[in-house]
Amino acid sequence: MSSGYTRIPYLISFAEQNDFKDTYAGPMNHVALEAHLLKPERASDTVIVFMHPIGGGAYLPMVSAMARAGHHVIYCNSRYRGVDSALIMEKVVADLGECIRDARERLGYKKVVLAGWSGGGSLSLFYQAEAEDPRITHTPAGDPCDLVARGLILADGVMLLAAHISRAGTLTEWLDPSVLDERDPSQRDPALDIYSPDCPAQPPYDDAFVQRFRAAQIARNRRITHWVQDRLAALRADGWHQEEFAFITHRTMCDVRWLDPTQDANERRPNWCYLGEPRQVNNGPVALARFNTLRGWLSQWSYDLSNANGLTCAARLSVPVLVIGNGADDACTPSHTHRLFAAIGHDNKQLHEVAGANHYYFGQPDKLAQAVARCDAWLRAHDFG
Repeated sequence: MSSGYTRIPYLISFAEQNDFKDTYAGPMNHVALEAHLLKPERASDTVIVFMHPIGGGAYLPMVSAMARAGHHVIYCNSRYRGVDSALIMEKVVADLGECIRDARERLGYKKVVLAGWSGGGSLSLFYQAEAEDPRITHTPAGDPCDLVARGLILADGVMLLAAHISRAGTLTEWLDPSVLDERDPSQRDPALDIYSPDCPAQPPYDDAFVQRFRAAQIARNRRITHWVQDRLAALRADGWHQEEFAFITHRTMCDVRWLDPTQDANERRPNWCYLGEPRQVNNGPVALARFNTLRGWLSQWSYDLSNANGLTCAARLSVPVLVIGNGADDACTPSHTHRLFAAIGHDNKQLHEVAGANHYYFGQPDKLAQAVARCDAWLRAHDFG
C-alpha cells in the first residue's frame, strides 16, 4: 500500500458545437473544467474518475484515501461547480466524457473506472448508459444536446459509493407534500405537514399514511413540472428561445424517514439529515433544489422527464459494478443502495455495506478504511489495480 501521492491540478478545455447557448460557457460555448490528478508513485494503467454534478468534492475523504491506497485518481469538476440552479445533466455527461477522453488520449490511461459518490452515482450510470447505448439527442426541454454524436468513450467499470438513485428521485422523496401553493408555501395541508405538532399523523407512521405522503410528493413534483413546461412554452411562443426564468422551490427537506427511524431503517441519527436538523433545512436557503431555472428543473428534478435516472440507466450497463452503502447514512438510505444494486441488469456486480458509516465518513477513519479496502479488493479482482 502506498501512503503518498502528488496532487496535480489542471484544466480540461474544449469547445462545444451545435448545442444551445449555455449560461456556464463563454460566447463561443467554450468550456474549461477544473480537474485534479492524484498520482501515487506506483505506475498504473488504470485511473479512477470521480465527478459530481455540482463538483466540489476533490477533497472528500474517499478521493484522497483511494490515492493513498495506491490508485491513480482524477477528480473533475463539471462546468456547474458549486451552482446547480441552471444545471443541465446532459451537459454534465458531456463534461465527464471530456475528462475520460483526456485521461485516455492525453494522460495515457488504458482503463477508466467511474467512481460515483452520492449524486455522482446516478451521473456515472447516466454516462455509462449513454456510452454503451447512446440514445439522447435533446434535453428534456427539447434543446439540442447530442450525446449520440459525441461518441462517448466507454468506462471499464463503475463504483457506486454512498449513492442515491437520482437527483429527481431524491428530491421527490424530500419534497414537502403539504405545500398547496408554490407562490405561498405557508398555505399547507395540515394532514401532511409532518413538522407541525398538530399533524394528525405522528411517528411511527402507518403504511397508509406513508403511501399517501409519497403520492402527494410525486403529485407536487408533477405540478411544478407542468408549470415549468407551460412557462417555457410561453417564452418560446413570444420568441424567447434562449432566455430563462428563475424561480424558488420551497420546503425541500421533508421525509418521513427523518422523523421515523423505522422508515428505510438504518443506524442514522433520528430527527437529523446530512444537512442538519431537517425542519430547519426544509425552510432554509441551502436545501436541495432551492433555486431553479426552467431547463434546469426539467433536466435535474423532474420526476418523469429527467434522463438521469440511475435505475433505468443501470439496467443498460454491461461493465462490472461495485455498490457500497453506508450503514448510518443520513442522506442516501438503504433503499437507494438496494434499488441501484437490483437495477443493474447483469450478474457481474457486488454489494457491500459498511456498518455504522455516515455519508461522508466524518470522524470515522476506520469506516473509511473498510470502504477503501473493499474498493481495493474489487479493483484488483477485475485487473483495475
